[in-house]
Amino acid sequence: MLKKLLMSGAFAIPFFFSAQETSSPEPKISIIPSVGYAWRLAKMPGGISRETREYLKGLKSGMNVDISAYYHLKGDGAIGLKYSNYFASSDGRIAVQDLNGQIVSGFVSTKDNITFVGPSYMFSNFKQDTKHKLYYDIALGVITYTTKTGTVKGTGSSLGMEANFAYQYAITNQILVGPKLGATAGTLSKMKYNGTTIDFGEEREGLSRLSLSLAATFRF
Repeated sequence: MLKKLLMSGAFAIPFFFSAQETSSPEPKISIIPSVGYAWRLAKMPGGISRETREYLKGLKSGMNVDISAYYHLKGDGAIGLKYSNYFASSDGRIAVQDLNGQIVSGFVSTKDNITFVGPSYMFSNFKQDTKHKLYYDIALGVITYTTKTGTVKGTGSSLGMEANFAYQYAITNQILVGPKLGATAGTLSKMKYNGTTIDFGEEREGLSRLSLSLAATFRF
């Protein structure tokens, strides 16, 4: 009987080591790019013409892309860096008041760009044995607004924040895909237009937006 057990054990040992060698370690790095659409939350000013309102509506929604990279810690947390970019454009006729108090109108074309970059923390169930993955992250960093109308270019930067929540399905242990809901927050108290600083006072420029994207996670 003992002889049979020893022979069985000797026969099983090569298969045991083979299984140990084929098991892969848990990925430590996650790269998460996403692309989608976003809507700015700032209210439009009152008392404007229909043409101006239609022009401004074109700048209140646009494409939203971002990418983040994370290093996974022990447990379910991860630290990393996040970058996002919102861009929108609009053409239309607007009416403004000149220095003499006269109302003048003209056709304008504007391109807006809002970027965010900063350190981020993510919490996920990526390490759990399930095809259904969830994660949320939050980042604090610098939010920058660039707007260009004709030859006039305005820029401004401030402290900003981003937060995201996503569901992803694990195609493999290394590739996850699914929808992501995001929020970006930030305001500007002043901007530079062609080198001249304009202080908004209490009328701050709102940069907050909501986004809906398709995100993919690549784990290494």
